Amino acid sequence: MTAPPPPAQFYPIVPDIAWLKRLVPLGIKTVQLRIKDTSQDSVRAQVTEAVAVCRAHSCDLIVNDDWRAAIDAGATLIHLGQEDLVATDLPAIRRAGISIGISTHSEDELETALSAKPYYVALGPIYETKLKAMQWAPQGLDKIAAWKRRIGALPLVAIGGITPERAPGVIAAGADSAAVITDFITSPHPEARVSLWLDWANKLHA
Repeated sequence: MTAPPPPAQFYPIVPDIAWLKRLVPLGIKTVQLRIKDTSQDSVRAQVTEAVAVCRAHSCDLIVNDDWRAAIDAGATLIHLGQEDLVATDLPAIRRAGISIGISTHSEDELETALSAKPYYVALGPIYETKLKAMQWAPQGLDKIAAWKRRIGALPLVAIGGITPERAPGVIAAGADSAAVITDFITSPHPEARVSLWLDWANKLHA
């Protein structure tokens, strides 16, 4: 199976199809759909619609956790946390041609992730985040550098408390992508905030 492209430098994570349809047309190149606390029928319907929307806009869709829905909808990328990884049928995912990104927070979790042959590794939280209660203290920029030395050419996604002001330091420390949720979800003008992020990412290639 050919390795997929790494996540874009700006890697937004959205909670439902409404957010995805609202933001993907702005020019996002990578988006994760992370649906929580709803029925499986709703998850499947949203993932199916998300696949179509992202294909229409040449955006890479990453489905969080719901690997069965991803397979059924024809998605090609998923993201798994460490607990999800344990309960997932990895051979079934591989047979479906789906590549996996995996969350890590510690050395042990990094080794577990690498043994599953992911197409990217995520590290977090880099900074304090209020999105959800975290058992892990902020990892900081030095941990990004350490993770990148360990994984080499494998893409590294940083997540947790990242803002446009912090993003340059995150990339300079060794991250390939900045995964973002709270910064634009809580903004009074989410589209404008996402456009700011896209301008930042575009300048990295200028």
